[in-house]
Amino acid sequence: MKIALIGAGQRGMIYADYAYEKKQAEIVAIVDTNEEKRKMAQEKFKTAPEMVFDNIEDFYKLGKVADAVILATMDQDHFNHVMPAIELGYDILLEKPISPNPKECLLIQKKAHEKNVNIVVCHVLRYTQFFSTIKQIIDSGELGKVVTIQHAENVGNFHMAHSFVRGNWRNSNETSPIIMQKSCHDMDILCWLVGSNCKKISSFGNLSYFKEENAPEGSADRCLNCSIADKCRFDCRKAYLPIKGAWPATVVTEDQTEEGLMKAFETSPYGRCVYRCDNNVCDNQVTNIEFENGVTATFHLSGLCNKMHRTIKVMCEDGDIYGDDALDTVIVTKYASNYLYENETRQIDVKNEEGFHGGGDYRLTMDFMEAGENPDSRSSIDKSIESHVMAYAAEQSRVTGKVISMDEIKKELLGE
Repeated sequence: MKIALIGAGQRGMIYADYAYEKKQAEIVAIVDTNEEKRKMAQEKFKTAPEMVFDNIEDFYKLGKVADAVILATMDQDHFNHVMPAIELGYDILLEKPISPNPKECLLIQKKAHEKNVNIVVCHVLRYTQFFSTIKQIIDSGELGKVVTIQHAENVGNFHMAHSFVRGNWRNSNETSPIIMQKSCHDMDILCWLVGSNCKKISSFGNLSYFKEENAPEGSADRCLNCSIADKCRFDCRKAYLPIKGAWPATVVTEDQTEEGLMKAFETSPYGRCVYRCDNNVCDNQVTNIEFENGVTATFHLSGLCNKMHRTIKVMCEDGDIYGDDALDTVIVTKYASNYLYENETRQIDVKNEEGFHGGGDYRLTMDFMEAGENPDSRSSIDKSIESHVMAYAAEQSRVTGKVISMDEIKKELLGE
């Protein structure tokens, strides 16, 4: 398969690398505005110099030069970048969110149907062994039907500070609300586990901590100029120097030496005080969901926690499933008859595959590579749209204080 890589950042490179190494795909074109990223990708994939572009318009002028594209540019650029690819007949591996704008999501879906192209959305959680194990238990019926779910995404305070306070997704006016950018994953996984679309949704949340009124006395606009940086856990030197060469330090600069990072801290967004950024997205949000099949769920997002992990408890008619993806364990319990709790319990140790997201990135890429033979992908655009409308509805509920009907909001988006 011949593939064009549009967006040679970390996510795009992960997918392209799997396609190149595991399926011997040819990366025949590279598009990125960043010269260093273009150069690294070209060297990695041995792409011809004349097929490396600093703007997407020049690439699309060539017509269709590959079988598929991996599109991993910034959220707000997806619509303008993906529509010409569909028009040219490319199959597309599209980084989530499809678009921050749900109307654009629906237009992309419609265009893909018209041109008969496959779009696989990077909802990698569906491909992880952790959530696949939970799905298999639910579908087996051994615990009866699902009744209700408690699900939490613990973002990690350092990840929150990096991505949603200092970084690319800090301001919803420039990108998208955090529940769309970060948690359309979680809306999607809930739909998949429940096996139903959403009926109603409500949500509450705010920016509670990462704001100027919480800045310590004597702190400065940038860490390197701050007299109390040694007392602050968000000091950029503490956040990035110990992990140089790994994410998220690799986002700060291509030069992963200590000198390179220190130089970047002087001017880059990642050297700013986390209490004095132009961020506006929530650092905590809770969402209540009622599905069309009667299942209820709560989703809790928090940027104020120590580590990055997801926890879930699926409560069924005859037992429950508890999982923590940081521990790679799933515990299945049959309900007991009395408070002695003496009943059947078993622990499943999840065997993750290689790479990021417990092997989810790898399995997603393999699914995309086989999409021509099996267009009914686990995360096709038709299966992924619902999560985006849910995230949009949750944000509308948070802002307006109303319970949102999914039927009504879909009619509104479709102009009916």
